[in-house]
Amino acid sequence: MHFHHRAIPIALAAILIDSIGFGIVLPVLPSLVVELGHVDLAQATRIGGYLLAVYAVTHFFAGPVIGSLSDRFGRRRVLLVSLICFGTDYALMAAAPTLAWLYLGRAIAGIAGATYGPVNAVIADVTPPEKRGQAFG
Repeated sequence: MHFHHRAIPIALAAILIDSIGFGIVLPVLPSLVVELGHVDLAQATRIGGYLLAVYAVTHFFAGPVIGSLSDRFGRRRVLLVSLICFGTDYALMAAAPTLAWLYLGRAIAGIAGATYGPVNAVIADVTPPEKRGQAFG
């Protein structure tokens, strides 16, 4: 695949890392909640649902804020900080001593994962108007 600007595959890699990170957490979340919360599997799945809801809500509200920050401070800087926050979040979740730490980790991941706006802005910034439809497709 050929990209007409080197920023596009880098921006798409940021989205890929976000998506892979979400997929990595899902299979281990129930056993992690059982271990940390000292609950049975039925309660762990309910708590896991709440953890996913925390991620979704923070992702929803952080989207416009992250977009504004990328307009103000630059897309590259915001994407790099987001990826660093993802790494920190996964280290935090791996070492979480309690369920509260898991909730904090999911909230951080939701905020850091709100990079779809800046990535779309990168694609729009570096693509000529006549090729934008092709680039977004």
